[in-house]
Amino acid sequence: MKFFYRLHAIERMFERDISESEVENAVKEGEIIVSYPDDTPYPSFLCLHYDPKSPLHVVYAVDEHGTIIVITVYRPDLEGWESDFKTRKEK
Repeated sequence: MKFFYRLHAIERMFERDISESEVENAVKEGEIIVSYPDDTPYPSFLCLHYDPKSPLHVVYAVDEHGTIIVITVYRPDLEGWESDFKTRKEK
């Protein structure tokens, strides 16, 4: 798999102390919990992966060549997510 990191994702990874290997493991081993089929220029996905530190969310797209485009990365918290980290809390 080839990965391409958008600048936003790199900035968030740096701010949140999230490594490339954590992101790549999340995409390879994680569970897609939301699909965004209407995103442009490519449909995107939100995946959840439990790494040794804590849950990790990665938003990514896949281009026509199969390159994984990492859009953003964050560690979900219980303020915005239910305890399964798959379900957004109602506002």
